[in-house]
Amino acid sequence: MSLRIGVDTGGTFTDVCAFDEATGQVHVRKVSSTPDDPGRAILAGVAELLDQVGDRSIGDVGYFAHGTTVGTNALLTHSGVRTGLITTRGFKDLLELGRGRRPHMYNPQADKPVPFVPRELRHEITERVRHTGEIEVALNEDETREVVRALGAQGVESIAVCFLYSFLAPQHEQRVADIIREMLPDVHVSLSSEILPEFREYERLSTVVTNAYVGPVIFRYLSRLRERLAQDGLTATPHVTQSNGGVIPFATAEEMPVRLVLSGPSTGVVGAAQICSEAGHRDIITFDMGGTSSDVSLVQNGEPKITSGMELEGRPIRSPMLDIHTVGAGGGSLGWIDTGGHLRVGPQSAGAFPGPACYGHGAEPAVTDANVVLRFLNPEYLLNGQMKIDRAASVNALRAIGAPLGLEPEEAALGMLRVVTANMARAIRVISVQRGYDPRDYALVPFGGAGPLHASRLARELGIDTVVVPEIPGAQSALGLLMTDVKADFMQSKITRVDDARPEPIEAAFTHLEAQAAGWFDDEGIEHADRKVVRRLEMRYAGQNFELPIEVPENVDNSEALATVVGRFHAAHERMYGYQLENSALEVVTFRVQAVGKSTTVELTKSETSDADPSQALDSVRNAYFDAETGYQECPVYRRDALLSGNRIAGPAIVEQMDTTTVLLPGDDCLVDELGNLVITIGEAS
Repeated sequence: MSLRIGVDTGGTFTDVCAFDEATGQVHVRKVSSTPDDPGRAILAGVAELLDQVGDRSIGDVGYFAHGTTVGTNALLTHSGVRTGLITTRGFKDLLELGRGRRPHMYNPQADKPVPFVPRELRHEITERVRHTGEIEVALNEDETREVVRALGAQGVESIAVCFLYSFLAPQHEQRVADIIREMLPDVHVSLSSEILPEFREYERLSTVVTNAYVGPVIFRYLSRLRERLAQDGLTATPHVTQSNGGVIPFATAEEMPVRLVLSGPSTGVVGAAQICSEAGHRDIITFDMGGTSSDVSLVQNGEPKITSGMELEGRPIRSPMLDIHTVGAGGGSLGWIDTGGHLRVGPQSAGAFPGPACYGHGAEPAVTDANVVLRFLNPEYLLNGQMKIDRAASVNALRAIGAPLGLEPEEAALGMLRVVTANMARAIRVISVQRGYDPRDYALVPFGGAGPLHASRLARELGIDTVVVPEIPGAQSALGLLMTDVKADFMQSKITRVDDARPEPIEAAFTHLEAQAAGWFDDEGIEHADRKVVRRLEMRYAGQNFELPIEVPENVDNSEALATVVGRFHAAHERMYGYQLENSALEVVTFRVQAVGKSTTVELTKSETSDADPSQALDSVRNAYFDAETGYQECPVYRRDALLSGNRIAGPAIVEQMDTTTVLLPGDDCLVDELGNLVITIGEAS
């Protein structure tokens, strides 16, 4: 068993990547996604890839990992299951009350998101735990049985349980779970004390409700896919990506689906961080542009930034995850004209079907059509000829949207690219400028099917002077699945004052969490030599309402180590807020431990450097439209697979490969490095 396979399901394409441990070769296949049944495209893609590799079967696969958007899509399309909620008496409306803030301060007409659990399915039970963890009012079990019986009669498929301060004393939630499983054995149960043992009642409630809402959807999808893979002959344990960038077995993920919200884009960031660190670019901004959306993230010193949560459509989800920001700007994003007569792009997408106009099924102009019209994309086919396209259909679509604005098709296409570039730049500023980081200090790393197409324009917009295009950018997330480790997160809220003279309470809290991590390592069968534990604290100045994550040394059982942690917090606070209060008291709010099980990953190999002349890779010359002043210009087109380490390319130029196309604008200079990356120095920024 020498094949390792990673599968990433996107809105438009499903990418399948295989690493052959025997030969060291990487094989890639792209197939159209099947949104009605994502597993169908996965099985088809794996079968096609095995045929492509030659004389191999799924029985030769020793590792299988999958990144999925099934959970995210269920949340965005409100297609989860009928869910009930059991909570402490007096708190059933907290799900709607939230923090009492208006979503848009100056728009009194703005609506809050509709709760996943309607009011008639929210039930209260008499019980009470104090903020100290002391039980003040015992659980009323008779009342509990009445409530569970009522929820069963209401036809719920899933029940969320969230009691006040249960993260300190989970006994009541655990007893309610026992009663539910006794009375309604087929109903999915989610406990807040297991899903998120942290303080802040609203965020914990929202997270456990989200988990319950998508739990059965994820369970059915993963369990069915697991069975279908086994029927085809897969004997390896299939894994799925978590939002934290690590993978876990399908069976484990089925128990805590909320941790898969960013399953799709997370491994692309992990893989890009590893590739670029090896290439000498440790500070990067990743830019994953697919068919439906673009995901951006910041990597500092080779490590992706971690956050403890996010908001999805105004609903808070607290779970350890990579700090990824998503915007509705992809190759399938549609152009349209708003009521003010302005050209807009997205977030509506053509999806896999009907797709952009050039696919032959739709008539509305997508970003892909704009690139076809400008001839940045091959005007005859994509995917090395696997997909024929119709450039005339793209021209007609751009003519239709440009005519009301008095624009020719090429001018309308350039307008769409400018708009979508501005949308993507705004997303990058969220994870950089708004976090206290200057994007000009980072290299831009584009991947996804459309990322390298737009990277040079985006870099100019942000003032970034270096772009690094990985060797297999169109399937980077699938490749990243073969470069990540098995991970699990453990956390506990416990407000603790930081005292340099008494580091023992902090060390004791970590010891408790690391005992849980050790149990997880044992359950997963991870060898001691492959185990790693990462500690983090969420800290704040006493009296503040929000905290910052700080990574800590392995041991904080001495004053010197604790002083290092304090110094890191002051620096992080100044970067984020512009000031620090060195003499103010500090407190820890939440302790976090990440357990990492090292796994075998794709080995990066370096090539010998050749000369600068790339002529052996020159495939053709075609006219491309870069701006209205110069119109169409002759532009050399190079084959990516024929480029050698050391080759240099001057823009304007186009580099084509099966999974994507890279565009160099006039003035750009590109060097192929030892790892096969295209390192582009941006002309205007230089």
